[in-house]
Amino acid sequence: MNIAMIIAGGTGSRMRQDIPKQFLTVNEKPVIIYTLEVFQNHPAIDEIIVVCIEGWEQILWAYIKQFNIVKATTVTAGGECGQASIYNGLLALEKNHNPDDIVLIHDAIRPMVSEEIISDCINKTIEYGCAIATIPCAEAMLVTEDQESSERVFSRENLKRTQTPQGFRLGHLLEVHRKALDKNITNSVASCTLMIEMGEQVYFSKGSEKNLKLTTVEDIDIFKALLLAKRAEWLKH
Repeated sequence: MNIAMIIAGGTGSRMRQDIPKQFLTVNEKPVIIYTLEVFQNHPAIDEIIVVCIEGWEQILWAYIKQFNIVKATTVTAGGECGQASIYNGLLALEKNHNPDDIVLIHDAIRPMVSEEIISDCINKTIEYGCAIATIPCAEAMLVTEDQESSERVFSRENLKRTQTPQGFRLGHLLEVHRKALDKNITNSVASCTLMIEMGEQVYFSKGSEKNLKLTTVEDIDIFKALLLAKRAEWLKH
């Protein structure tokens, strides 16, 4: 079974809006629904679980029903940080799922994820046991100690920018989370960083520059433009 775990537990403080950014409406549709619809429409996704910011669960269920997200079976409360929210979702899945089931962890605020990205993440997880959506680092990378200046370059050839989805076997990811808690690792930035901190090797799957994370107001502007954009027919894929 392939399960999409959508992480919607953040408050969106950097967006500086009155409601969490995953519930902001763009063209009369909440951001989180754009994300859920992609997984709803993907033929290989069997089930969707959402880890939701506390207090918004009933609003989310209302949207799920309104927009006919029939694969959504569970909405569970998030935790104090991303790692805790993911662990809450895994605990909810553990009750009635197989340890070999594949879980794709995806940010609710990445609504432009494509079917191709999801498919590649599933396939790479089947092949390697895990898969992290990544893209190349195209910019020059400078190392800074004071956040104001730099005297050192870091080779971009050795860097990958990580995105979501990030795919794992349910049982293995639960095991890693529990070992991390035993070692008092409680606030790792992402599932891929938690894996590496716990001595695990991770593998890459396809990402995209379009698979942006809505973090600032400017990102909402880009998202609106992408919704309207259509690739020119002469451009090669």
